[in-house]
Formats: sequence, C-alpha cells, structure tokens
Amino acid sequence: MIVRFGYVAMSVELENASPSKTMTMASFSKLADREAGLRRLERIAEENLRNTLRLLKHNRYMGVQVYRMTSKLIPLATHEDMADWDPLPILSASFAEVGEFVREHCMRVSFHPDHFTVLSTPREEVLRKSVNDLNHHVRMLEAMKLDERATNNIHVGGSYGDKIKSGRRFIDQFRGIDPRITSRITLENDDKTFTAAETLAIAEEVGAPMVLDIHHHAVNPGNENAKELWPRILKTWDRQPWNVKHGGAESPLWLPPKIHVSSPKSPSDPRGHADHINVSDLKRFLFDVAGSTRAIDVMIEAKRKDEALLKLMDDFRALEAAGESVKVLDGGSVEISG
Repeated sequence: MIVRFGYVAMSVELENASPSKTMTMASFSKLADREAGLRRLERIAEENLRNTLRLLKHNRYMGVQVYRMTSKLIPLATHEDMADWDPLPILSASFAEVGEFVREHCMRVSFHPDHFTVLSTPREEVLRKSVNDLNHHVRMLEAMKLDERATNNIHVGGSYGDKIKSGRRFIDQFRGIDPRITSRITLENDDKTFTAAETLAIAEEVGAPMVLDIHHHAVNPGNENAKELWPRILKTWDRQPWNVKHGGAESPLWLPPKIHVSSPKSPSDPRGHADHINVSDLKRFLFDVAGSTRAIDVMIEAKRKDEALLKLMDDFRALEAAGESVKVLDGGSVEISG
C-alpha cells in the first residue's frame, strides 16, 4: 500500500512564503478610497497565490504530492460588506498557474473551510453564509481548472441540542445545494460531536467520501473501532479513476482515501495538536489497513507543518532500518507491506 503524506497551508522550512497574508475589515473600512482598497486586496491575493505556487514547488522538491491550501487566499472575499466585489476574473491568470502546476505534477490539493461553515445549522442565515463560503472555495478550484478530485473538507457541524435531528437536517440541506458544490465535499468526523460512525452514516446517505481523522476518533470514539469502520469508509471513495506518479511511472488507481493525523498536545490537552506526529499510533493504523487498499493519502495536522512531515519521514526510515514492513519511496511517501 502506497502512503503519501501532506501538510496544511504554511511552511516552517520556506521563509517569507505565507499564502495567508490579509487585511482586516476594520483596516479596509478606514481607507478613504474604496477602489484603491480593492486594488490593494487584489495585490495581497496575488502575493498569496505566488506564495502558494512557491510552496507547491517546495513540495515538489521535497517529494510531497499532497497539500491543503489555505482558505485565506483572497482577503475578505466572503465578507458580507464585499458582496459587490468579484476578484476572481482579475486573479484568473494566477489561479490558472497554480492549477497548471498541480495538474502537471499529479498533486492532490484540497481546502478545509473553517468551522463557521456548517450545513447542520437550523438558522437560515448561517446556512446561506455556509453555502456562499463553499461556493467561493469551489470557484477558486474552478479558477485553477481542477476537477472534482480537488475537494473541500468539512465537518457535519453542531448538534444544537439534538444530534439525530441535526444529522437529518444536514442531509436534507446538503441535498438542496447545487451538485457543483456538493460533488466536491468530503466529510470528516470531529473531536466533540459527530463520531466516525455517525459521520460515516451521513456520508453514505449523501454520497460524500469520508475523511477519517484518527486523532478525533481517539478522543471521540463512540462505540466503534476505526479498523471495523474502515471497509465502509473505503467504499465512500469509490469514484473516478486517476493517476498516481512515482519515479516517473504512472499507475491508474481510484482516488485514494484520505485520512487526517495529528497527535495530542499533552495529557491535559488531548484534543490540541502537538508540534509533531507520534509515529507509533499512525503506524498501528496503517499496518491495520495495509491490505485493504492500494493507496492512501495522509494529511498531517501538526503545528510544525512541513517540519513535522520531514521528521515523520525520518521516523519511517528508522522503522525501515529496524526491519519493519516499511519502504520509504521518496521524501513524501512510503510503502507499507500487508
């Protein structure tokens, strides 16, 4: 089983490459010339896109093919006071350049809209804003000319005092959204409310792939074992074929399932994310599922970003040297025998 690792948004290894530079609404509102302010926002967005491309090239150099882009590429893009502003046409060339690099190097990219984007909400206004935010993310992926393999990952949302009712409301409201948006959604279990089993049942009903977060499952397990749920989770990924490259060779595969991994920050803060990844817990899960699929992608949600990925690869090299069933393929992937 090929396992590819990725990280989230920022690099601690590459200097002066933030893709999330911004301007607050308070600062924007103080500008005397609104049009000049909009041009400034567009320049910030251009810089964020240039840095995104720098990060992708950095990843390519390291051998990393999985990457989560920041949702903050365009400052204030979804703020309600900016509804008359559409920066995407002006930024189209920069978005297209990012997408071209992704396609050329067979990378897997995604977004993770923030926790205010919830489809289980009982409030009409919150739902409207959530759909608007998802549409913004889809438009960015479309501007990159990336197909539905580039996705937006979200949680089910809050329970609002009745988890069963909220889950049902998520399903009903999901079905009322434009398929152009929902076809790019993946669902992830969270660390407090919807367990892996509950999220999986909803994902199966709406036809969305499920991203298993093994840290969230550890702190919010419900009554199910992740290994027992895995065959059903795999089936949610039965979609279109794609190609994975290793050493210049292409191998047709289904879009690999994706999981999230992080380690507890401390015994007193088990839900918080540590700087790096504890390889033991991840190794245990990967060995458990190694015979079930040809490939899996792992998003590292550690505080030290790409540094955590590099350290994890060193940990896998140590396992390989110790005779474990691990073969390091390059700077961002391993093969697990099983």
